[in-house]
Amino acid sequence: MGFAVLKRSVSIAGHRTSISLEEPFWEGLREIAERENRSVQSLIGRIDAERGEQNLSSAIRVFVLNDLRNRLEAADQRTGGAP
Repeated sequence: MGFAVLKRSVSIAGHRTSISLEEPFWEGLREIAERENRSVQSLIGRIDAERGEQNLSSAIRVFVLNDLRNRLEAADQRTGGAP
């Protein structure tokens, strides 16, 4: 199962850059941004500021994955681990 990589341009800290991500990661970013009442560009800026030496596309993927893991863990705790 493959997903096309989509390249999008965004402005981060006053400069334009291109980011290549698979569509599910773009969708995840949009969902997180909506949940946090912020723009995708603003969310990417936050990730960029916190990523250290990590590649930005990789940092975004890890951010989306960690968000999903945290939400699954919280849901599991609410249900007491029941399926």
